[in-house]
Amino acid sequence: MAELNALNPLDAPDSDPREVAQQAAAVIAELTGVARHDIALTLGSGWGKAADELGETVALIPAAEIPGFSKPALAGHSGTIRSIRLANGKHALIIGARTHYYEGHGVRRVVHSVRTAAATGASIMVLTNGAGGLNPAWAPGTPVLIRDHINLTADSPLEGATFVDLTDLYSQRLRQLVHGIETLDEGVYVQFRGPHYETPAEVKMAGIIGGDIVGMSTALEAIAAREAGMEVLGLSLITNPAAGISPTPLNHEEVIAAGKAAEDRLARLLADAVTKVTSEEATK
Repeated sequence: MAELNALNPLDAPDSDPREVAQQAAAVIAELTGVARHDIALTLGSGWGKAADELGETVALIPAAEIPGFSKPALAGHSGTIRSIRLANGKHALIIGARTHYYEGHGVRRVVHSVRTAAATGASIMVLTNGAGGLNPAWAPGTPVLIRDHINLTADSPLEGATFVDLTDLYSQRLRQLVHGIETLDEGVYVQFRGPHYETPAEVKMAGIIGGDIVGMSTALEAIAAREAGMEVLGLSLITNPAAGISPTPLNHEEVIAAGKAAEDRLARLLADAVTKVTSEEATK
C-alpha cells in the first residue's frame, strides 16, 4: 500500500486534488475521444451489469492508467473506466474503480472519481452500492433510493473553510423521475468506516438516529459531488439484512451472490433511469 500511495499524485503533500481531477479528465477525453460526458455512474456491488445495458461502449480504460486512480481492492468492482454513448446521443462515464475509505488511502482518493467525473463535464452523479437493510421487509435483491445520509466516518472530503449546503443532497427531482419508472422505497443511508461489518448494537444505533441502510461507501462521494455542483442520485441494493436483523452471520460471498441474483432487474432499472434523467436534463 505504501508503494502505491507514493506513486499516486493525490498523495503528494503539495498536490491540488482538483488539478489532479482535471488532469484525469483530460486523459479520459484523449483516450475516449469524447470531449464531454453528461452523466457519471459509480457502480457498486450488484450494479455492474447495468453498464452493458446503457448503450454503445466507446472506450474501456484500465483505471490505473488515469492519474489519481488505482486498481480496486474489492471483488465485484471492474477496475475500469468506461465511456458509453447513450441512445439519445448523450455520453455516460461508468466508474468501476471505487476506492473505499477503509482501504486507508485517504479521502482524496475516495472522492477522486467523483471530482474527475465533474471535470469531464458530468452534471449528474449516480452513486450505487450494495448494503445492509434495517427494514425486515427488504429482501436481498431489493433496490432502495437513498433519500439522505448519515456520515459516521468522522471525516469529510472538504478541506479548509469550505461550507456546502447538503439540504437536498440526494436530489428530490431525480428521485421523482426514478419513481416514474418504478416505485421504490426510500431510506437514509448510514456510512460506517469499515471494513468490518457493523455489530448488532451499531445497527440498532443507526436505526435510532434515523438510518435505514448501512454500508461503507457513498456518503463521502456524495458530499464531493455536491461541492462540485453535481446533482446526485443514490441507489442501494439491499444485499442482506443488517447485523442483528439477519438470523445468520454476514459474509462478503453472500453480498456478491445477492448482487448477482438481482443484476438483471438492476440493469434494466438503471438503464431506464439514466435514459430518463439525461433526457430530462435537456429540458429542465
